[in-house]
Amino acid sequence: MDNILWTVKEACVMILENYIRKLSKENRIERFDKKISRNLEIAGVLKALEPTPAIFEKVKESEFRVAGNLFCTKEQIADYFGIKTEDIIPTLTKAIENRSPPEATKDAPCQEVIRDDVNLDDIPILVHNEMDGGPYISAGVVVASDPEFGQNLDFHRAMQIGKDRMVTRVVRGRDFHKFLERNGEVDVAYCIGNTPEILIAAATSVETGVDELEIANALRPIMVTKAKTVDLMIPADSEFVLEGRVFLEEKADEGPFIDLTETVDVIRQEPIFEVKKITHRKTAIWQGLLPGRSEHKVLMGMPREPTVFRKVAERGVDVLDVNITPGGASWLHIAIKIRKRNEDDGIKALEGAFGGHRSAKHVWVYDDDIDIYNEQDREWALATRFQGDEDMLIKDREPGSSLDPSAEPGTKLTTKIGFDVTKPLVVKGKSFDRAEFPKMDPSKFRSD
Repeated sequence: MDNILWTVKEACVMILENYIRKLSKENRIERFDKKISRNLEIAGVLKALEPTPAIFEKVKESEFRVAGNLFCTKEQIADYFGIKTEDIIPTLTKAIENRSPPEATKDAPCQEVIRDDVNLDDIPILVHNEMDGGPYISAGVVVASDPEFGQNLDFHRAMQIGKDRMVTRVVRGRDFHKFLERNGEVDVAYCIGNTPEILIAAATSVETGVDELEIANALRPIMVTKAKTVDLMIPADSEFVLEGRVFLEEKADEGPFIDLTETVDVIRQEPIFEVKKITHRKTAIWQGLLPGRSEHKVLMGMPREPTVFRKVAERGVDVLDVNITPGGASWLHIAIKIRKRNEDDGIKALEGAFGGHRSAKHVWVYDDDIDIYNEQDREWALATRFQGDEDMLIKDREPGSSLDPSAEPGTKLTTKIGFDVTKPLVVKGKSFDRAEFPKMDPSKFRSD
């Protein structure tokens, strides 16, 4: 693999294996050629290497290779698109606002091999942790459809419970859950092994009825193809596709499994996913994603940042940046940077943020001189620019995130708090600015 060049042609074809070739050529991926098990061993190595990408060439239980840690940081995603990290939010925002239908093809890489005899044991579905309820698909982008609203793209984990059956976690209130409640059963395609166009689009928060594949196509042109056994248009370049049907009333135990918060989720009765067909590329690579770790967090939280940015801007605030922070599980905490022009801009920004991401629990708003990616910088601002009785917004209890273990079980009721950490426009006492030291080059004062 190391000798395969990253050609212009490959760069234009959005196949995960091509990106892995690029990483290999640039010596930015760890390659393992000794036999390794899909049962705990691969996950353990990925955890030890995080955030370094890795590919496992010989999996004991399967003929297929496994890759992971591919998009653990914003820097890795920005590198994939050839942009700077600070350009991610504008790029995603533009894609959401300027969606475009992808081109269809009948010659899809994801259908190079069609397996009529479905046996999930042939695929290296990982067991990530000793407490897992079974082997789990953790990077599954699910395509589903509704007669009224059309197609929807989303992430749903799925636990293997048989050679052709899985049980999938369906979060109440999401589009897929609405489709299931309306129709009782829904045709689906679980697509595994995708590049960031598809991964990010699937994690965006848009209104019901928007086909997220059009967001993916706006990020970078993709191809779609018709699935073999279900009436769905799917990403043509996925490594694997599991086609089948999810049944609302047919359920089984799902879990335990590690949540985005790095805590262990409870066992629930969740719908059955019956797999009817497996298709894949000839040289397909299974995409592993460590639950609760950095790649999971980045792919879940980052696509929410443009929505928060837009909602804050709609309130007339000069917003500069949004960071759904890793320390808040990349889901529950938001840091916002603004250019303050009015005394109430901080409160307006807090209200906009809670409206843009309803799972947010705590939100901080900072001035433009604070690095919202630096925990020490943020803590310094909180220590020197915040007074709890004046600058704190405490909302009435309302539903938060099902991922928050401290929220009320069942109702998800939680207390949401906002912190206005901006300095006043008119300073009455000591300065709120940090003193600057002279900037000098030490080498000028050394002898040659």
